[in-house]
Amino acid sequence: MVITNFVFPRRDAALAIGDYNSYRIQLTRQLSSLRKKLGRSTPKHAKFNPKATVTAEDIGKNHEFVYLLLLSSERAWAHAMHMRSSHAEDQANGRITGSTRSHILSRLNKASKVAEKLMELLRDRDAAHTSELDLLEAEAYFFVLRGAEYFEKDHISEDGSINSWKSCLEENSAARVLYQSLLHDTKMELFKEVLAGTVDPSIRYAAYRLRISRTIPIANIAMRYFPKNRLDLTSRVSKLDPKALSEEKANKDGAISEDIPNNIAWRSRTANIADASIGQGLAAVETAAAHLDSFLSSPESKQRSRQDRAAAYDDVLIASQDTVDVTRRAIEELEREGVAEGDPRMQDLRVTDLAVNYALVGWRIGRYRILMGSDDGLSLPNEEPRFPTQSPNDGKDWRQRPESKGRKLARLRERVSLFDSILQSIDSIKELRGAARDAGFMKELEAQRSYFRALRCLNIAYSHELDAAHAEALALTARAHELLRGSASVLSKLAPAKRGPTTMDIPNDSFHNAEKTVGLLLQRYQAIVDLRQRSLESAQAFEKNQVFLPPLVQRVTEYPPLGAKLDLSHLVNYPPKLRPIPVKPIFLDVAWNYVDYPGRSKVEIANGSAKVSAQVTARTEEQKPAKKGWFGFGR
Repeated sequence: MVITNFVFPRRDAALAIGDYNSYRIQLTRQLSSLRKKLGRSTPKHAKFNPKATVTAEDIGKNHEFVYLLLLSSERAWAHAMHMRSSHAEDQANGRITGSTRSHILSRLNKASKVAEKLMELLRDRDAAHTSELDLLEAEAYFFVLRGAEYFEKDHISEDGSINSWKSCLEENSAARVLYQSLLHDTKMELFKEVLAGTVDPSIRYAAYRLRISRTIPIANIAMRYFPKNRLDLTSRVSKLDPKALSEEKANKDGAISEDIPNNIAWRSRTANIADASIGQGLAAVETAAAHLDSFLSSPESKQRSRQDRAAAYDDVLIASQDTVDVTRRAIEELEREGVAEGDPRMQDLRVTDLAVNYALVGWRIGRYRILMGSDDGLSLPNEEPRFPTQSPNDGKDWRQRPESKGRKLARLRERVSLFDSILQSIDSIKELRGAARDAGFMKELEAQRSYFRALRCLNIAYSHELDAAHAEALALTARAHELLRGSASVLSKLAPAKRGPTTMDIPNDSFHNAEKTVGLLLQRYQAIVDLRQRSLESAQAFEKNQVFLPPLVQRVTEYPPLGAKLDLSHLVNYPPKLRPIPVKPIFLDVAWNYVDYPGRSKVEIANGSAKVSAQVTARTEEQKPAKKGWFGFGR
């Protein structure tokens, strides 16, 4: 059985979509169905019988009897919270008196008694068949409800004595030590959520009512007010975590060391850290940032993908967000106390709030920049091809193919989405209280915003270039060039960016590289648009004064006229027409026998000529037919 996992997630889920009354109604239905399932309900038209008491043997046979007691306790607690929330709105001063106050306290007392009964039953481990963790969870749940009872008893009446607040602090301290030990043993994040959302705020408020300094961490307060006179509880906690009750453990949980800062610097101001939780958060951020820096500077990170390097920012982002939440809660506590804005404590918290929010946004923007690449999306290189691990069926290697146009457009859409997130994060800093009063700070933010806006325009221009829309790409590139020129005067005066993980600080080299690249692309797009415009004008003029051109097969050796387009419908004439074709002339060497060539004598020429004439005469006589009949006529 898991008691904590049964109670708190159900409570959070119900309160997320409703109020305490809807949670109470939901618990009533669940309790009724569970009683029917366990045979503990009274049938219809039957005489009412008192409810049988749950025993340890019942739990040993069926662990759902534990859920029966938990649902009963939670319903009583939800009923008390519903009455408190509804009547607190009706009271002008927020105080609840009379029968309503008694009713609320009686419901909380019932909830704690049911939880105490469950704790007593689980102590009989042989009969209930439970583990040590089940008993510790039941005890922690009981201490939470008992602490809530003392808290509401003193809070709604506003006349609680020091002893009452001390009891509240002791119960919540015991619950915190138990949940911290369970977290150390099981590593369940649920225990951390219970500590941060329920136990720690109660301890901090009770310590405030007891005039305990805010600079003391909650872990040390819980260690100081833990009921060590309960020897059985102390032995069980020590068995689960031997260092749970030691000062070393408290110092580790409370993050007490020399590294915790006592003040924070923001531009030209230095603010004191009045709350120890804020100092712990800042120390945690510094530790996470050091780990991130060592990872990004290692050779291993260069072999990782951009997604893996960006995932390394998660720890520092979580620590920064926790610090922001702690600072906001500290401000809300002072506001509830009615502290004026001119109070030094409030002024220090305002400066701290601005500093930690700026740091959080810086880490977030740094993560986005890592996802875009080393040059902030200034260029669009082709992605390395990804080959499947298995070889193809034909036994040949996978053929490398160039990156498709659709894939490039998808990458550009992702970049534009990241730039939108960056611009939204920068705008959130402007809305912080006190940021608008610093004119120099606002100019720096606007210059950084212009830098990222210019890169966003450039990436949109790349997408238009892929679609051959060079005029739109030229307009966007010109806008990017204008934004970079406008922010150059401010960014050039900023101090050089610190070495370390990427944040929202813009190095001078990156800015000058972006300005140079955008200028070159602007000239390139201007040339392309000018050539296309001239070609279009020539084509229009050619169409206006169009003349007949022979087929393309007859003009393959000629340069096309200005403005002429390739007409694929006029390659050849078909069907072909009969027309004269010039051919090579025939030369007859009739003077061969009458020309004296070197190396040939005249006798040979004369003999050759006589022989040729004799052969011709003999051939003529042979071919002459004999006359037949009279007068040469044949019969």
